[in-house]
Amino acid sequence: MIRFLILLFCCLAAVSVVYAQPAEPVPAAVQAVPQEAGGIPAHEPAKEGVSLWMLLRAGGVIGYIIILLSLVAVALMIEYALSIRRTTLMPPGFADEVLNLLTQGQAGAAIQKCQNDPSALAQILYAGMTQYEFGWEAIEKSAEEATAEQASRLYRKVEYLNMIGNIAPMLGLLGTVVGMVIAFQQMADSGGYGRATELAEGIYVALITTIQGLLVAIPCLAVYSIFANRIATLISETTYIAEQVLQPIKKNLLRKR
Repeated sequence: MIRFLILLFCCLAAVSVVYAQPAEPVPAAVQAVPQEAGGIPAHEPAKEGVSLWMLLRAGGVIGYIIILLSLVAVALMIEYALSIRRTTLMPPGFADEVLNLLTQGQAGAAIQKCQNDPSALAQILYAGMTQYEFGWEAIEKSAEEATAEQASRLYRKVEYLNMIGNIAPMLGLLGTVVGMVIAFQQMADSGGYGRATELAEGIYVALITTIQGLLVAIPCLAVYSIFANRIATLISETTYIAEQVLQPIKKNLLRKR
């Protein structure tokens, strides 16, 4: 959680720096346009092109909310990339160390080692080994429940990306509807004689939030699918390794029978 807040703060700081940049001054040649007789400009200044920052700023309040969601999504993606890894869920050498302890008959030391480790593999092994006195079936069932719990925890964790991917386009649609209502209201206030250019400008601004929502939703849903597949693969590997580590306990219990 702390790492996510730090990443979010960095994203906000980066965006604030970009938005704090002053606008480019208008060239003097454009400011002072010579006029012909009758007050008609001899040469009209070139129209300013549409830039990315213009599109971002034209979205209004809803647009800023979508931008904030995009920053949260970026921070989440970075945090997931750092936490949902093979080395995090299955620390290198951890399984071999626990297996050696179990092979040597040091079940207590193995349980203590797993209890002090926060990784998914350690928690699955700990859940299984604590049921030693109840037999192999209890060990296997407890390990399976712990595996399902770890998988559910990871899936719930990445569900925030899926939520942002679904909310962003809905906010974009809301901004578009609100913008078009305002544009038609302005046209109605002018007695229905508003110019087509004014109506087109209002609709243009309204559609910007839809673009913003889609630009946020598409990467979020794509990255969510990638992490969901990664979780499924890592949990499957963790389950296989846990079964191999618990084999000495199974053999010992079968031997006692």
